Parts: sequence; structure tokens; C-alpha cells
Amino acid sequence: MKYDFDKVIDRRGTDSIKWAVKDNELPMWVADMDFAVAPEILSALRNRVDHGVYGYTEPQDDWYESCIGFHLRRHDWKIEKDALLFSTGVVPSISSAVRAFTAKGDEIIVFTPVYNIFFNSIVNNGRVIRDVPLLLKGGRYFIDFDGFHKAASDPKTKMLIFCNPANPVSRIWSGEELKEVARIAKENGILILSDEIHGEITAPGPSYVPFLKAVPEAAPYLFTCISPTKCFNLAGIQTSAIVVPDETLRAKIRRQINTDEVAEPNVFACLAAATAWSKGEAWLDECREYLFANRKAVEDFLVKRVPKIHCLPGDATYLLWLDIRAICEDDAVFADFLREKTGLFVSKGSVYGSGGKGFLRLNVACPRSLLMDGLARLAQGVSLFEKENRR
Repeated sequence: MKYDFDKVIDRRGTDSIKWAVKDNELPMWVADMDFAVAPEILSALRNRVDHGVYGYTEPQDDWYESCIGFHLRRHDWKIEKDALLFSTGVVPSISSAVRAFTAKGDEIIVFTPVYNIFFNSIVNNGRVIRDVPLLLKGGRYFIDFDGFHKAASDPKTKMLIFCNPANPVSRIWSGEELKEVARIAKENGILILSDEIHGEITAPGPSYVPFLKAVPEAAPYLFTCISPTKCFNLAGIQTSAIVVPDETLRAKIRRQINTDEVAEPNVFACLAAATAWSKGEAWLDECREYLFANRKAVEDFLVKRVPKIHCLPGDATYLLWLDIRAICEDDAVFADFLREKTGLFVSKGSVYGSGGKGFLRLNVACPRSLLMDGLARLAQGVSLFEKENRR
């Protein structure tokens, strides 16, 4: 490999949320990577830092062109320049959209288990979560279209916040599934916000299906949040885009993100994104290979060492969904035990809503040596837990 993903970089003392842990603890929870960014990005940022003047800035042609070019090359998805809005992040965009298109007391659909911050964007704005659990069949998750239709037909329901690909269950939704989601939404007057921040983190080979590419005719009631932050490890830069082809929707969301003061980039935000999109693809492709080799290492380890834990198959994200129900039905109890006894810090499945109880989310975006350390701690934790519970 051209890029070194095996290098262990000490992130303690860098104000990292992920690494704000005790000395003996290994964090494998929050979704950022323990890899240095692509050297092309680092070089661009260094040059900007060396300039020494950090005044106000706004997106320029290179930001638009790099975003459009990247998505056209990788997904054959043509994004029009006029459809693009800058935002400081996908989560701020979601919260702004909730305020722009719904009223207090309205219900918003989520397919659970799903990224838990969706719940915050709904509840913190005085809206109501309408939970439509995914269906788990043969170790794979599917959308409950009957449940979605029932929820969408309720007059109180106004929006669907959709995760494509799905975090934490690692599903790439097919074009057929997306078309059915769009059909039900249209029939019932439901607006769709598609969070596609994990779209580039897929197994080498398969590509995710952008919702607006699969169903371009849904533009009057569908818009998408994208960002290079997950796939290029730029979360702290705070940079994203909203793709809104429909002029009426775009005017409303533009007004709201400006009202919420999340429409203006910091001095590094557009530069980092444009460099990633225009010069970072070689790094991204190697990173994907490394991440899915890490997934394979976890799967092999569990089969050999901890067969009671099942890693659900997945073709997207660096977040693995582990079924621990053969060991403990209460994921919170086991996750707390694991952290206390071994120092391994993982995410509790129950925080992701219905269907998450009895599961853990494991972040494998780290050097292989840290991954194997984490797996050894997991095996130790299972052994200790079973010993204590046999007494």
C-alpha cells in the first residue's frame, strides 16, 4: 500500500472526544478514524495555515466542481451546481431541516436501529419520533414497508429521516428499496431527508446507491446530506453539503441554515473538502481495502475465539454490528462490564433504538494492532462475564 494505515498515532491530549478515556482504556466507539488524513489534504491545510490570515470565507468554484466531479466519477450521479448548499455538518443540516419543514408536535419517521443523533434532532426540536423498526431476517436487515406505509399514512407524520447506507446495521439499500420508500412517501405527502454521510465507506467493489440518482423524480420531496468527513476523517473540520434539486425546498432549507448560522464555512472547511474530493481518491480506495480487511479480521476472530458473538454481515461503514444475545440480552450491562473489566469501550446497541438491545457497535477504523488488542479484550471480557454469571 502507498499509504500507511498501520501507523499508530497517539491521539491522547488532542481534545479528542473518542480518546478522552482512562490510560488503560481502548475506545472503539464514536465514528471517527484513527488514521492520519490523506497527505494531499494535510499539505493543502499546511499551506493555508502558513498564509497566516484567516478571515471570512465562502464556497468558491473549486468546492462546487470537486464535489460534482467526485460524485459523478464514483457513482455516476450528476449533481447540478445550483442544487448544492454548504453546511457545517450533516447533523446541523438535519436539525435545520426538522425546523424548516415540520412543526412542534409533528411526527418524524426513523427506521431503527439507526444513528442515535437522529433522535436528538427530533426530540430537541419538540417533534415526536415515529419508530418503524427494521426487520431482521437471516442476519440481514430489511425495511418494513408495511410498517412504513402505516406510519406515513398518519396525518401527524410529516418527514422521514433516512440513513443510506445504514448506520449501525451496515446496509447498502438497493435501488428497488429506495424506489419503494419514495413511492410510499409520495403517496402520503412525506418529505424524505437522506443522510448519505457513509456513502463512500463501502466494501471494495460495490457502490452505494444515491437516493436522488435512484429516484430523480422524487426531487420535489427528497433531498440529501453528504459530506467528506466520514470517508476522509475530517469530522473536526465541520464541512458538509446539502443536495436540494427542488427550488422550493432549497429556498426553505437555505433560509433555515442561514437563520441557524450553519451556512458559513470556517477557513479550512471548503479547502479540506475540495482537496479530498479532487485529490484524495487513491487514499480513500486504500482506506476502504484496509477497513474491510479489518472487518474480515473481526469475523475470523469471532468464529475462532468468541463464537457466541455474531458479526452481522455488512457492505458499508466501518461500524460493525455485533449480536451478543447468546451471552447477554442486556447490551448496556455487558458493555459497562466490558469497559470496567478490560478497558474496551464500545457503543451500546440499545442507544440506536428499537432492535438494538442485545447488540454492540464496534468501530474498526484503526490500525490493525489496535484492532487485535480490542478483540483480545473482547474475548477476555466474554470469558470473565461468563465466569461471573456461572456463580
